[in-house]
Amino acid sequence: MAPVFHRALRTVTYWTPDPPPPGRSPSIRADLAHARMVRRRTIVRGLVVGAIGGTLAALLIGLWIWRIAFAELPPIPGKQALWSMNRPPGITFLDRNGQVIGQRGFRHGAPVGLGELPAYVPKAFLAAEDRRFYQHHGVDLVGIARAARADLAAHRVVQGGSTLTQQVARGVFLSSDQTLTRKLQEAALALRIETLLSKDEILTLYLNRTYFGGGAYGVDAASRVWFGKPAVRLSLSEAALLASLPKAPTRLDPANNLTRALRRSRVVLDHMVAEHWISDAQRRDALAHPPVLAPEPAGEGDYGYVFDMAGAEARQLANGAAPDLVVRLTIDPRLQHEATRAVREGIAAARSRGATEGALVALGPDGDMLAVVGGLDHRDSAFNRATQAKRQPGSSFKPIVYAAAFAAGMIPEDVRPDAPVKYGDYAPENSDGIYRGNISLTEAIVRSVNTVAVRVAHEVGPARIGILARQFGISGIPPDPALPIALGAYEVTLAELTGAYQVFQSGGRQTRPFLIHQVANARGDILWRRNPALPPVIYDNGHAAQMVKVLRQVIDSPYGTGRRARLDRPAAGKTGTSQNNRDAWFVGFTPDLVCGVWVGDDHGQPMKGVTGGEVPALIWRDFMLIAHRGLTPRNFSEQAGGDPRDSFYQSLARDFEAAQQPELALPAAPDAGDKE
Repeated sequence: MAPVFHRALRTVTYWTPDPPPPGRSPSIRADLAHARMVRRRTIVRGLVVGAIGGTLAALLIGLWIWRIAFAELPPIPGKQALWSMNRPPGITFLDRNGQVIGQRGFRHGAPVGLGELPAYVPKAFLAAEDRRFYQHHGVDLVGIARAARADLAAHRVVQGGSTLTQQVARGVFLSSDQTLTRKLQEAALALRIETLLSKDEILTLYLNRTYFGGGAYGVDAASRVWFGKPAVRLSLSEAALLASLPKAPTRLDPANNLTRALRRSRVVLDHMVAEHWISDAQRRDALAHPPVLAPEPAGEGDYGYVFDMAGAEARQLANGAAPDLVVRLTIDPRLQHEATRAVREGIAAARSRGATEGALVALGPDGDMLAVVGGLDHRDSAFNRATQAKRQPGSSFKPIVYAAAFAAGMIPEDVRPDAPVKYGDYAPENSDGIYRGNISLTEAIVRSVNTVAVRVAHEVGPARIGILARQFGISGIPPDPALPIALGAYEVTLAELTGAYQVFQSGGRQTRPFLIHQVANARGDILWRRNPALPPVIYDNGHAAQMVKVLRQVIDSPYGTGRRARLDRPAAGKTGTSQNNRDAWFVGFTPDLVCGVWVGDDHGQPMKGVTGGEVPALIWRDFMLIAHRGLTPRNFSEQAGGDPRDSFYQSLARDFEAAQQPELALPAAPDAGDKE
């Protein structure tokens, strides 16, 4: 290559010297001619080398540009994937009626199409970002030239040349780094996107994926954050303000710099008039009615524990299908508020007696969690005492014991002696120290007699009780439980125990408490949906009816331990108090709802005389009275042979319309269990 190059140089630089001028000696004339020849040869050689070098440099630069702008571009997936690709994680929570009740992480609004929005909303964004959007093919050379001219005139960057398609490419695939590489990739991706999507699809994607500040992604989320309304209800002035934010969402944040954001929105309105998208009268009306920001949200309020539970479960159910989720819960906002209030007021009244925390779980007829209170204040402690805390249930576990006895052939009228009892080293006593002689199993349950419960458990066998308890949904019972299981010596969660009682309420059906109806992505695609099938029967309906009849007397009988929980309608339930009054429980149900309440102290400190038949029963009654407001009283017999959910949901619909861990070892104390 080198010899050829040098021969070419010699060829193009060879010529015959000019003849010497007259009057000069041949030697001088020869020297001058030689100098001219050398100078000309050097100039020509430099031009040739420069041309060859410039060509090679241009080729290398072109190869480099091709590599960074095309060869290293991320692949573009299908249309559907563009909606969720590289989106910051966030969860939007809906209540059982589909209304937004809260969000975690970044906020992603519901997907909205162009046809759902007022016509001036997308036009406001085109006026702010890309007025020639429908004329270019992803990269607007006219817009780039106009922006360059404006920047040169102002001696600073005052306009950007990026098209709306380029902004979509940047938001979906790239970072916001201001580098030549990123700009080249942005342009290349924009050209590819224009071949994959129509103009309307690109504009829709932009509106639903752009960041608007305040943690809001998408025009619907931004509208709710800044104005407290869905995007379909935006006014012209509000649309202009939102359209001004993507340019600088932090600098133009309306919460911190509303004046600057409004100034930018006026420019947007002027551009809309210039493009004949609105009239001057509309512009003046928008300026006369500036946007009013929504009040800052007060935080998660009553839903902190609910969102903790639902967020973790929804991520598992989605299985990584989308970073941002829309989760429809089973929660009833009215009942959630009333449950939180009832627990806080009940604990406040008993705080002087050592009750410092409480929890509540309310279930609909198929196990749907209508209200979950995990503690007094999620901001003080995120530990969920309804689902995470495992504690001794005391006598509130006895219905499981007697359910096993009924399944083994005993009946409520059977008689057993209420007298001192001892099996090996285990010799429990009644909490009141009184022995009543021979009594029926019904009276033993109603009065919460320990000695009879232990005798029955010994006859049935602790292992059979443990099997039934696990079938009922109580997971912490070991395969070979000891006899103190009769008095609730093994620890359970409130949610598990409440769900177990629903087996009786539902006529023997196996329900499991659940919090999520449906999980979708931000586009609205369903990722998971609960199967609404009727739960299977795991316990005999007749035996369940026997238990309901007995547990009704716990509330209705003048000597029942749950008499303080009496309602204005049929109700059944059971009290429970663990050793030294550390934990107090009341779990009960009507034909419509099941509710469990726990009261105690996080550090296991004994309370002063607080029993399950007192503070928890009163909290239960307070909540249930309000929860049943507007529901027609029903008798338990109406459930026999049918689906217990039907009449409840019909009544609830009328009401809405009118209102608008690990297994734990057996405690060492030989008399562990109920001290009621």
